[in-house]
Amino acid sequence: MRIALGVEYDGRGFAGWQTQPKGNTVQDALERAIAAIVGVPVRCHAAGRTDAGVHASGQVVHLDCDVARPPGAWVRGVNSHLPSGVAVCWAKPVPEQFHARFSAYARCYRYVLLNRPVRPAIAAGQVGWFHVPLEVARMREAARYLLGQHDFSSFRAAECQAKTPVKTLTRLDIDADGDTLTFSLEADAFLHHMVRNLVGALLVVGKGKQPPAWMAELLAARNRRIAPPTFMPDGLYLTGVRYPAEFGLPSPAGLYGPRREDL
Repeated sequence: MRIALGVEYDGRGFAGWQTQPKGNTVQDALERAIAAIVGVPVRCHAAGRTDAGVHASGQVVHLDCDVARPPGAWVRGVNSHLPSGVAVCWAKPVPEQFHARFSAYARCYRYVLLNRPVRPAIAAGQVGWFHVPLEVARMREAARYLLGQHDFSSFRAAECQAKTPVKTLTRLDIDADGDTLTFSLEADAFLHHMVRNLVGALLVVGKGKQPPAWMAELLAARNRRIAPPTFMPDGLYLTGVRYPAEFGLPSPAGLYGPRREDL
């Protein structure tokens, strides 16, 4: 039997999603908790491998298990064995052809940035921080150059294992609420560090160091070395994954708010 789970986590206490020898990852914690419920080892497969310090409110994973358990066990039971920074939000049986990663046709990310002179205290580790005032209009203009299908090599980590740097970015909204900026992105898939690298480049435009059209130059160059450094992970959230309706899974729009074009 194949089960899909919706998982949220605070990435501050973990070395990312993917399992590591020391066991300090979200995958390790989740697999230990599930094994405690079903009594046998399990392997979880995620829609996206988030980095250390990156959070998720809409991660989707799947697992195969021949041990039958009541629906509540996959949520409340597993959660009783998880650390406080991780929680299973929903569970659903899915057909064998479902794969958390390969069945997805879009991923949604959000970057929350505090833009003020003083660093955060209460929200430390949960938001990014940039102390120089930013011009949101300039960043929105720059973001338009990034929409569509492009080779995002200039925004790709050196250790990225994706087969191709060509991705289709369908959404990059920047919303301001006081001193908090929210970057909402959606694409068919993202390269390693792609969101943090895009945000870092947009901040360079926002503080007036480069014109908005500079984003087109970075894309055309296909060269990571000429782009700004990777921005901090603190404010990055995987907010949802989109799958074909046939699987009947909760949609990101239903769980995490509509896209601007849906309003």
